[in-house]
Amino acid sequence: MATTRQKEAAKGNIARARHTQSARAKGAKIPRQGEGMSTAEKDRLAAKEFAFPKERKEPLTDARHVRTAIARFDQVEDVSDAERDRAWKRILAAAKRYNVEVSESSWRQLANGGKDRKR
Repeated sequence: MATTRQKEAAKGNIARARHTQSARAKGAKIPRQGEGMSTAEKDRLAAKEFAFPKERKEPLTDARHVRTAIARFDQVEDVSDAERDRAWKRILAAAKRYNVEVSESSWRQLANGGKDRKR
């Protein structure tokens, strides 16, 4: 549950984002603050470049995105265990490609600090 302080911070962030977006729409050259991928860049990616291609969740385009996909793996909703198994294989392949060390052998180890989840 969000605290009052978190809610106020979120409202402020939304107001700043709306103001910035409006300025960009009117032609202002305001640089993006984040180093992440823009929505347009994400939309141009092929489905096979995502851990969850059907949902287009968790892009695997570089080492940073691979680490993020591992960290947020349990936050992806409305996917089956079979889809998670396939996504984990994609993540491990991308981790190998980008030299990212992964200590877990299964995605089930992510939830409980290294112990397999019971379902």
